[in-house]
Amino acid sequence: MPPDIVATRGVAIEDILGIKEDSAFGRLFAGQAFWVTVALGIIVTVMSYLQPQAFASTDNFYDITRNFSFIGIMAVGMTAVIITGAIDLSVGSIMGVVAIVAGTIMHAGMAWPLAVVGGLAAGLAFGLINGVLVAYVGLSSFVVTLGTLAAGRSFAVVLSHNKMIYEFGQHSDAFFNRGGGEWLGLATSVWFLLGLAAVFGVALYCTVWGRHLFAIGGNENAARLTGVPVDAIKVQAFVFSGLCAAIAGLLSLAWQGSAINGLGEGYELRVIAAAVIGGANLMGGEGGAYGAIVGAALIEVIRNSLLMAGVDSNWQGMFVGSFIILAVVLERIRRPRRE
Repeated sequence: MPPDIVATRGVAIEDILGIKEDSAFGRLFAGQAFWVTVALGIIVTVMSYLQPQAFASTDNFYDITRNFSFIGIMAVGMTAVIITGAIDLSVGSIMGVVAIVAGTIMHAGMAWPLAVVGGLAAGLAFGLINGVLVAYVGLSSFVVTLGTLAAGRSFAVVLSHNKMIYEFGQHSDAFFNRGGGEWLGLATSVWFLLGLAAVFGVALYCTVWGRHLFAIGGNENAARLTGVPVDAIKVQAFVFSGLCAAIAGLLSLAWQGSAINGLGEGYELRVIAAAVIGGANLMGGEGGAYGAIVGAALIEVIRNSLLMAGVDSNWQGMFVGSFIILAVVLERIRRPRRE
């Protein structure tokens, strides 16, 4: 190894390999989502070789993609919040509230479009509350969303009378058939994830709104001085996160066919993990739509692989937590120039 590399502290991988970060390949190589994709490909290849009939089956592929789609949808919204340097711990509770609200409306015999509107309105309302308290009142996003996490779960229990809602009106069949169905071999929720990620990706990199998100996460004070409407953009990020959680809640309700107030419990950790593993920086200023998808996919593939390997499901939380720490550590190793 050349002496200059040995003597240099904090040298990035791209420098060692001689890749220019301003090149197209360099930008791809430098992205954390690229390395997560590589890891995902390795795991899929190994598991397909070890268990070709079980892991590589069409049914298992369908289950994996459907299962991570709900987390991925919420991770897209979470990414927008994390880019601004904030966090949203309430997404799991919002998911549960939305399912109960929509289920209650259909249980009362109302048409399913009203249930969808009601569920989306509930998610947007929680996102708006979070955003206003964080942006305009100046409270910590961790504290605010931790509070709405508890409040939302309690509201879902009260609204459902702590019971499962499974009896719906005669007009609800279309909701379950469409939201819980499939198209071209993929669950409806997967198509929603791909469409939402595509729209968010375009908005993130091709619109002023996206540039404002990155500006706030990079340096909020500088963004204010340059005329960026920081408070309004923060609110919009939380509203978008609430919307994504609401969409995930409605799709999960359509798939399960019943509404329970415990839906989404504990999902906030998996959603944050998916976003961070995919390249979203908890300090703000970094993240992307593709990273949210591939991060969610990696977590689900690992979970599925552990189950097929006979590993106790109680160990899953340890693996998710470990990957969050590993993602943060790798980010510090890859980007020493920013220190």
